[in-house]
Amino acid sequence: MIDSPSADPGNAGSPPTPLLVAVVRGIALVVVVPFRLAWEVVAAVGRWLHRWLLAPLGRFLDRWLLRPLGWLLRILVWVPLSWLGRGLAWLLRWLGLGLAWLLRTLVWVPLVWLARGLAWLARTVVWIPLAWLAYHLIWVPLRWLARLLAPLGRLLAAGLAAVGRWLVAGLVAIGRWLAAVGRVLLGALGWAWWAAGRLLWWCYALTLRPFVLGARWLWRHAVRPVGRAVAAAWRATVSPAVRWVRRAVVEPVRQATRETLTALGLRG
Repeated sequence: MIDSPSADPGNAGSPPTPLLVAVVRGIALVVVVPFRLAWEVVAAVGRWLHRWLLAPLGRFLDRWLLRPLGWLLRILVWVPLSWLGRGLAWLLRWLGLGLAWLLRTLVWVPLVWLARGLAWLARTVVWIPLAWLAYHLIWVPLRWLARLLAPLGRLLAAGLAAVGRWLVAGLVAIGRWLAAVGRVLLGALGWAWWAAGRLLWWCYALTLRPFVLGARWLWRHAVRPVGRAVAAAWRATVSPAVRWVRRAVVEPVRQATRETLTALGLRG
């Protein structure tokens, strides 16, 4: 059912609408009305499907399929697998402890001693001479060159900062313009969505709602009471008569016919 829309969001606390905004709103209303109508139809069909098809089907599947299947999987698969997993975990734990002891004793300890020896050799023979050469042949000339080029670097940094400030200012201006355009477009779309909902609600209220209310009143005050009265009259008159005829007429005739056929030898 289409709900009555709220007040116009575009007219709450705003000045008179300019001509451009009015034109944009009209175009947006023409574009949005079919989508709003399709949205309402899809929502109504979804509610009906959930109430009368998906929810009962889900309860039926949960009670008669998923729960029994879960119980079978737990008894036939999960419990045996859990016991098997515990046994394998215990076995793998002891195997892992033994393997870890072997690796530590036969591999890790010798490798540690070998690495310590190689590290001492590399530090004494390679690293200390290379560090001395790098300091005197690379670091000292680079520090002297950096002192010479420092003024040029500061000038370049100042130029880049100025260019960055200009770019930021330009981007801020463009962003403000885009934000203004976006506000106009969003306001037009929001008003069109509200207007489409209002139009559809009035169409529903003037065409389908009286029939729906009339049918609901007729069902509650005429069809349902008459149906209950007919069912009560049927249970009070026809059902007892049918039971009496079955017990007093049909069953004795059937029993007599069976006994007669049996006596005549026509019934095995």
